[in-house]
This record gives sequence, structure tokens and C-alpha cells, in this order.
Amino acid sequence: MKKKVLAAILTTAMVVMTGCGSTESTASDNTNTADTSATEAAAEVAEGETEGSNAETSGETYKVGIVQYVDDASLNQIEAAIEAELDAKGAELGVTFDYADYTFNGQADSTTLNQIATELVADEVDVIVPIATPTAMIMQNATEDNQIPVVFSAVSDPESAGLVASNDAPGANITGTSDALDTNAIFDLMFAADADIKSVGLLYNKSEDASKKPIEEAKAYLEEKGVEVVEKTGTTNDEISNAADALVAAGVDAVFTPTDNTVMTAELAIYEKFIEAGIPHYTGADSFALNGAFLGYGVNYEELGTATADMVVDILVNGKNPAETPVQTLSNGIATVNIETAEAIGLEYSVFADMCESVVETKTAEEFE
Repeated sequence: MKKKVLAAILTTAMVVMTGCGSTESTASDNTNTADTSATEAAAEVAEGETEGSNAETSGETYKVGIVQYVDDASLNQIEAAIEAELDAKGAELGVTFDYADYTFNGQADSTTLNQIATELVADEVDVIVPIATPTAMIMQNATEDNQIPVVFSAVSDPESAGLVASNDAPGANITGTSDALDTNAIFDLMFAADADIKSVGLLYNKSEDASKKPIEEAKAYLEEKGVEVVEKTGTTNDEISNAADALVAAGVDAVFTPTDNTVMTAELAIYEKFIEAGIPHYTGADSFALNGAFLGYGVNYEELGTATADMVVDILVNGKNPAETPVQTLSNGIATVNIETAEAIGLEYSVFADMCESVVETKTAEEFE
């Protein structure tokens, strides 16, 4: 997977691409031109032009900008799936989706993401594919005047983020796929595993739009059950680590984190804190479980990336209008359990099998294989 830093763009020469196909026809046998009627000649010319036109269409090249918010296992999985599906569709349709020269990672830095957006607009890409909510918002702002299509991936709540007028009718140059979280379903799992929970920690970055709605839903759920809420937040790895320490010190019975990219990038540094305290960490994505959390619940991110790429193809090749293309929300019911963590904290999870679309077991690693 090719990821470029911004400095690389500033020093890379642009490649001028020539059109594929030709309308030039081959001359017919000049030795017998007297016997060739004007009608036959016209037919030959028309046939040559048609063949040239088809060749030109089938050889079309589309420039696809892919912008990832930050390195984490789920977002990396999405990017890989997008690229694989674009390659497959390109081979099937006889076109080229050039993403290698226009793929970047903003490393969770808004200044870098804005610079990337500026470069992609200057490169006149045919579409921009931002991964995660903060990236989508910056790419949306960068394309308001030029109307380059934007097809986002892994945006939890496009409407609340102000990206679309509605999920059914986006209304502008932007649409995409959502990994909207079923917060109540996660808490149903939590209390099915331990009905005696008295306090729950909420660990998240309050600046992330993707976290706002699930946290509100979590508070409502816990309030209805009369369960104490201990809320700790952070915007950096160090702050999240300190927040995890505070939750351990508070003696919470479980911790919940939604699809929060800040906590995701810190998970490998904090999961052992919760294991040592015997606290299960319930989260909104499978990558958390891969990185040591007890459970990740949500969509299949490989399928999400594939669906995103298919929307890109529909817009570029089939002429679909983003404004009229509904946001896709994938089925949200896969529980990924870290079996090493489950064993370490002594928590039984067999009850999940009857409550989820599927239960996937994993072990602690940095990336999905």
C-alpha cells in the first residue's frame, strides 16, 4: 500500500498522460479504389471512427485521491479494500483508476490534511475518497467551489457532521459509506456478560464528531439502568493514557469507547492497563479488539472499503450524481472478541453468539493480516 507524505508531492513532477485510442483509420487497398463505391468508403470510415471511440473509452484513466486520517488497523483495512476493488473494477471495465500517485495520510493533523486537499484540487483529480469523519469534512470544504466529487468512507454520522443534507439525498457533491454504531447493542452485550455492573467508564476524544452521538446514547442507556458514569477524555496518546489510568483508579466495572480514532491509535498502549485491573474494554470497531481491547463491535471494514470503491466507480464510470446517491450504511452486528484478553480478565462471552450477526475471535496484533 503506497502512502505519500506531502513533501513528496511538492518535489514530484507531474506526468502528462496522453489519450488512449485513436480515430485514425487505416487506408484501404489503393490498387482497387476505382471499384470501391463511395458508400463502402463511408462505411469503412465510420467503422474506423467507432472502433477508435470504443478504444478511447475503454482506456480511460481516472485520477482518484485517497486520503486517510491516521494509521490504524481499521482505516488501513479500508484503504487496502478500496484499492483492491478499484483494481478489480478497472480490469473488468477496461479502465484505469490511478490512485497510487494521489494517496496520502494526514496523520491526524488538520494542517497536513488541508495541504493535501489543496494539492489534490490542483492536480485536478476526478474524485476524492476521504477515510474517517475529520478527513471528509476537510475534503468537503476544499471542493465546495470546484465540485470535485467526494466519496467518503467510515463516517459514523454524516448528517450530524454536516456533510450531507440527509443520508437518503446528500444534496451536494458528496456521498459515501457510514460505519454508524449501534450503541445500545454494545451495552446489551456488556450487561449480558456481567449483569452486576455498577459503574462504566466512557473513554473518548470529545473533539471527534464520530464520538458525540454514541456517547450521548451511552449516557442515556446507563442513566436508564441507574449505572454510574465516569467520563474521561483526551486528545493525544498521552492524555488518553492518563485518562485510562484515571478510569482504573476510579474502579469502573467496564469501559466503553465508540469509533474514536484518537483512542484507537492509543489502544496498544493502554489495553494492558485494563487487563491488569480486570476491566473489559468495549469498543466500536474490530481494530480495537485486534489491538488488545476485550471487544470491538460494528461493521466489516473490508466490506465497507469495497462498497466505497463501488460507489466511486458508479460516479466516475456510470455517471451517478453524488447529490442523488444515498449514503450506504452497512450491517452493524459483528462482535470481535480478543480471546487473549477475555482469558486474562476471566470473562465468558459465549452468550454473544445469540445476540450478534456473528462473533469473530482474534488475538492481539498491530495490523490485520
